[in-house]
Formats: sequence, C-alpha cells, structure tokens
Amino acid sequence: MTQDDITPEAEMPMLDPNEVLAVARPSAGRRFLGLVSLGILGLMLIYIAVAEQPALEWRLFLLVMGAGALWLADRMRRATASYLEITETELREANGEVIARIADIEHMDRGFFAFKPSNGFLLRTAAPASNQWHPGMWWRVGRRIGVGGMMSAHQTKQISEIIAVIMAKREIERDQAARDGDSKL
Repeated sequence: MTQDDITPEAEMPMLDPNEVLAVARPSAGRRFLGLVSLGILGLMLIYIAVAEQPALEWRLFLLVMGAGALWLADRMRRATASYLEITETELREANGEVIARIADIEHMDRGFFAFKPSNGFLLRTAAPASNQWHPGMWWRVGRRIGVGGMMSAHQTKQISEIIAVIMAKREIERDQAARDGDSKL
C-alpha cells in the first residue's frame, strides 16, 4: 500500500454519533465551596434581618437577598448534580438536554481574555436558542454559550479540544467538497 492509496476516510475510523467521547463533571471541592458559601451567605442575611432589627426597608432587603442566596444555592445544587457529555453530534447534559449541536457551532473562544466561565470556553452558534442558566455548569444567551465554572479544567479543555477537532474536520470536508466541485467544472 502506497501513500496515495490512503484516503482520509481510511485514516479516520467511523464513530457512532451517539457515542460519548468525553465527560466533564463538577469538581467536588468547588461544588462544596460554592454551595456552602451561598448557603452561609443566605442564612447570615436572614439572621441579620431577624436578630438585628434594622429599619423595615433594610429588613425586607436582607430577607429577600437571603432567600435569593438560598434559592441560588439550591439551583446550583441541582445543576451541578449532573455532568456534561460530548458526542460526535452534540454537547449535552447527562439527562439528554442538548446544549449545542456540533453542526451549529460557528466559533469557539478559549482565549485568556475571553468572556467565558472559569475553566471553560465560549461557543457561538449559527442560530439563537432559548436563554438558560445552569449555575456552575453552563449558560446560554442567544447565540452564545458559556461552558465551565465548577468543572475541572482538564475535562473542559478535553471537550473543547474535541469540538475543535470536529470543527476542523468539518472545514476540511467542506474544502475538499469545494475542490471536487471546482475540478468537475
């Protein structure tokens, strides 16, 4: 077999589109620290509102902020109980909720100065989707999706590298198709 006999299809094994390529789980330490911090903040604000007897406006403000911190801690607890999976076709939560289809991703930003979650990356998709926020895991606003937060840096980096490889493969296939189309003319 010569070098000319090897085609890109022969080099790349065919993957099951639903096969999980990588998983990103929240770090236990970050999850504990985040949940405990928000819980203590909520309880302290409520305690101050009840024990210190501030003016009525301040008491209401402290109670609302304390309840909000406790609500946020519960929301974060539920969100970080799950994990993210990447397949050949989509980035999704373990429960099957699709965060982004790989074919829809136009751009990925992993740079140091990018507006992205801690230990994560930012995706821009072709079409906007509903706004969602899963504290400590991911968020979506329009076409932008931020992934990261409480997850381990090496796991989110692995997922971003897989997305980059799939996007590069897609570009190579587009270029090859364009070259094949030009050669037929």
